[in-house]
Amino acid sequence: MFEMLKRLCAASGVSGDEREVCEFIREIAEPLADSVRTDVLGNLIIEKRGVKSVSKKLMVCAHLDEVGVIVTSITDEGFLKFACAGSIDKRILPGKRVFFGSDRVVGIIGTRVIHFVKGAARDKVVSVEDMYIDIGAATREAAEKLISLGDTGAFDAHSFEFGDGLFAAKAIDDRLGCAVMLELLKSDLPCDCTFVFTVQEEVGARGAAAASFAAEPDVALVLEATTAADLPGVPDAKKVCCVGGGAVIPFMDRGTIYNRELWDTLTARATERGIAWQTKQYISGGTDAQVIHKSRAGVATLAVAAPVRNLHSPLCVGKIADFQAVLDCARLFLEVHCERFGI
Repeated sequence: MFEMLKRLCAASGVSGDEREVCEFIREIAEPLADSVRTDVLGNLIIEKRGVKSVSKKLMVCAHLDEVGVIVTSITDEGFLKFACAGSIDKRILPGKRVFFGSDRVVGIIGTRVIHFVKGAARDKVVSVEDMYIDIGAATREAAEKLISLGDTGAFDAHSFEFGDGLFAAKAIDDRLGCAVMLELLKSDLPCDCTFVFTVQEEVGARGAAAASFAAEPDVALVLEATTAADLPGVPDAKKVCCVGGGAVIPFMDRGTIYNRELWDTLTARATERGIAWQTKQYISGGTDAQVIHKSRAGVATLAVAAPVRNLHSPLCVGKIADFQAVLDCARLFLEVHCERFGI
């Protein structure tokens, strides 16, 4: 799974333009599945039969998209003006490299040079409106040969392993969930399952709203990456979760109160199996579950996530052992669902 995660993180898929990563996943999934389709919004929906059919339909999902930038205008001097696609800490943007399209047009995010900034303004976070992207073009016409308005740019960062089993890359949120689902697809499933790779999660869980309405699940498992604030100076109560602490099984976040029966069952069984897990100790974030659990007449929903530092940045940081724990929990969830509802 880890090698697959590296390849997924390298692919581009900024919210609203997930075609590259979607096509990559589709090529891998088609030989493993019973049916594969893409809906109007771009969600990739995959059905695979398991050893048993189930009386309650199960959907497992993870989102394809990543945060990035979207071009809003081009200046006479050939610079790109942009907005953020998804929630990004604006403090990290100046000096970062992004790339656009299959041709990998490179751009460097910049802002007004510091020696022209006076007084209290030096201590303020620069707004995106005051930033630009330099693609090396000298004129608007030269830039327009390479870039069109509405083009999306992904962070350009190489993945690498470091320290005590840590891994850094862009888009671990949520290519980790995608990697877990592909690993499940490679195996003999205990029960029938619908896998959904959703689009536009980072801009409001839009893809999941349509996909869950169409799939009509009774039960859903959302695979994610979540914020770990286990950093110097952060009080324990606000660390949310910790890298190295195992898979995160939240009982609540800002968008969802998760199904208590599912939470009790999975956490108890994970403990029995010796799978490392933790829960959120500070209510933050949200997932596709926020729309899935309210779909149609309601869906019993649970999430399992990997704890990740520097979420929504060019270099997110997670621990390989935690990634494996997410996969182990997902497999266990399928086993439990089959035990409860297998026909």
